[in-house]
Amino acid sequence: MDSITHLFYGGAIAAAIAPPQHRRAALLAGAALNTLPDLDVIPLALFGDPVAQMTCHRGMTHSWFVLPFAAWAIWAFFRRRGRRVAQEPRRWFWAIMICLMAHPLIDAFTVYGTQLLWPLPMSPVMWSSLFIIDPLFTLPWLLACVVAWFALQQPFAQQALIAGIALGVSYVGWSLVAKFHVERAAQAALAQRGLQDAPRFSVPMPFNTLLWRVVAMTPDGYVEGERSLVVDRHAMQFDAHASDMQALGQAGDFSAVQRLTWFNHGFQKAEVRARQLVLSDLRMGSTPDFSFRFAVAERDAEGWREIAPQQLQWPWEARRRLPEMWWRIWNEPVVPVTAVPDPQR
Repeated sequence: MDSITHLFYGGAIAAAIAPPQHRRAALLAGAALNTLPDLDVIPLALFGDPVAQMTCHRGMTHSWFVLPFAAWAIWAFFRRRGRRVAQEPRRWFWAIMICLMAHPLIDAFTVYGTQLLWPLPMSPVMWSSLFIIDPLFTLPWLLACVVAWFALQQPFAQQALIAGIALGVSYVGWSLVAKFHVERAAQAALAQRGLQDAPRFSVPMPFNTLLWRVVAMTPDGYVEGERSLVVDRHAMQFDAHASDMQALGQAGDFSAVQRLTWFNHGFQKAEVRARQLVLSDLRMGSTPDFSFRFAVAERDAEGWREIAPQQLQWPWEARRRLPEMWWRIWNEPVVPVTAVPDPQR
């Protein structure tokens, strides 16, 4: 999730567990603790390799094999200092532990990918039911922290924290229900194309859980469709897009290609631009605007040769795309006359 959400998310969790007389300190400590795993971006910024920067983020610092030891070390350090943690060591131990462990857990609900079980050799976890920035998810955590900050030791403060946590968790639950309905509609529509078993993912569009995007891989590229849970009644419509699978296969042994393929679960588009092989991560953004594009190889007279990865930037027309997305939530596009109502509705 975004950094602002982590501040309030962590603050609410820590303040709900820590003693009431330490509530303000717990709000600040929780905000700091829940930010801590994302500080891996600082040493990663020293790398000149943008592929390493992307694929190592949410790695060791987000591992459930590492964070318990970090939580214990932080707790032991502050306990020896003899102040708040020493006064209530048990409650502070669990406040620190749960606050740190909760960070990668909520990150795993986004599509970016979180290496929860690092260093095990498995692809990052991406449950992809939340967009990385979702104001409706952030709001209950924020309000809970504000109330707790001013209410201090009053019983209402603890009630507000519990209510905020319950609402935040309920929103995650809603996102999973929404994803289930989208996946069901996508499965029915893709089956008509013979793609029912094709690798696919679904992810909410920016800032909401009402409009979703589904991508399924095909032998020569991928198909992409949208689903509004508010208005869509017909079967999902998918647009086909090409990917240069031949070039991708020829460069498949290059380290950057292998690393990206592992990280994005193979959900990528390959294209040749100015004799360079460019890989776009299909999970973030939408056609033709993707957030992460990398030039990983260059073609010469002898074929493809590996180059130092370069992250490429394409202009993203936010002023146009965001209003279009808002319109799409509330309006179903015109469907072909052959389309029939979705049998899953």
